[in-house]
Amino acid sequence: MQSIDIEALNQQIYIDSAFVETLQQEAAKVIVGQDRMMERLLLGLLCRGHVLLEGLPGLAKTLAIKTLSKAVDARFSRIQFTPDLLPADIIGTMIYNPSTNQFTVRKGPVFANFILADEINRAPAKVQSALLEAMQERQVTIGNDTFTLEEPFLVLATQNPIEQEGTYPLPEAQVDRFMLKVKITYPNKEEEREIIRRNLSGDVFAEIHPVVKPADILKARESVRRIYMDEKVERYILDIVFATRTPGEYGLRNLEPLINYGGSPRASINLALASKAHAFLQRRGYVVPEDVRNVCHDVMRHRLGLTYEAEAENITQEDIISKVLDTIEVP
Repeated sequence: MQSIDIEALNQQIYIDSAFVETLQQEAAKVIVGQDRMMERLLLGLLCRGHVLLEGLPGLAKTLAIKTLSKAVDARFSRIQFTPDLLPADIIGTMIYNPSTNQFTVRKGPVFANFILADEINRAPAKVQSALLEAMQERQVTIGNDTFTLEEPFLVLATQNPIEQEGTYPLPEAQVDRFMLKVKITYPNKEEEREIIRRNLSGDVFAEIHPVVKPADILKARESVRRIYMDEKVERYILDIVFATRTPGEYGLRNLEPLINYGGSPRASINLALASKAHAFLQRRGYVVPEDVRNVCHDVMRHRLGLTYEAEAENITQEDIISKVLDTIEVP
C-alpha cells in the first residue's frame, strides 16, 4: 500500500515541479553557468529560507537574484550595506505631514519579495539585526503599526571573503538564521568565453519574461513538505548532525580537538527541508541519501565552530563536513 502511495506522490510531484525547468531556462537567458548558485536560490525559495552568499565581486550574485525576481514576477529591492546605514533605511520610518499634523508610515526597501543585502557585513550590528528580525519574524514594526511581509520573501545576503577591513562580521547566532551559506566560485573557461561574447554583443541585457507567479511558489512549498522521507534517511541526517557535536561516538575522535561546537537543531531541520527541496528540483517524490549529501555542505558550513587548533592547521568547516560524510554509513 505504501509503495502505491509513494508512486502516486511521485507522479504528483513530477507535475507540481514542471515549472522548475521553465524557470531555469528563462534564467539561463542572462545567467551563464553558476548552476549551483541558481539551484541554491531555488532551494531557499522553496523552503522559505534565506541564503548567505560568499564570493568575490563580479560573479553575478546581484544579477542572479534580479533575474530570478523577474522570472517569478515578484518585486526586487537591493540594499547596499554601508557603515552609515540606519535601521530606518531598511524597514522604513514615520514621516510627519505638516498639512494634516499626523505621522504617516513610509515603508522601506525590505517590503519586497526578493531582497539583495549587498555586503551585509559592512553595516553595524543594529542594522544587521533590523534585517535579520524581518527575516525571522516575517514582519516589521514601524511606530505602533506592525506590517506582515508579503510571501514569497527571500533575502540573499552577500559577503566579500577577502576584504575584512572596516567590516562588522555577523555573530554566529545571526549567521545561523540563514538556511544556506553558499560559496561562489569562478566560472570555467567556456562559461567565461560565453560571458565575454554576450557582454560584447549586448545579449547580456536579454529581456526576462515572468514565467512563474508567486502563488505557484507558495503551492510548490506545500508540495515540498509532502515529499516522502524514510526513517533511514531521517536517522542519516541525525547521525551527520550529531557527529559534529559528539564526534567520538561516531569513530571520529580525531575531530574532537578541532570542533568548538557542532550543528544546532536548526541544522537538522534545514538539512531535512533542503533535502526534500532538492528531491523536488530533481522531480522526485521521495528523498534519497544523495539529496542529503548534495546540500549538506551549504546547510552545515556556517553552523560549525572551529577551535584555534583547527585554524592553526588550516582545517576548514568543509574539511570536517567531508570527513563526517565519508565516515557515516549511507543507508
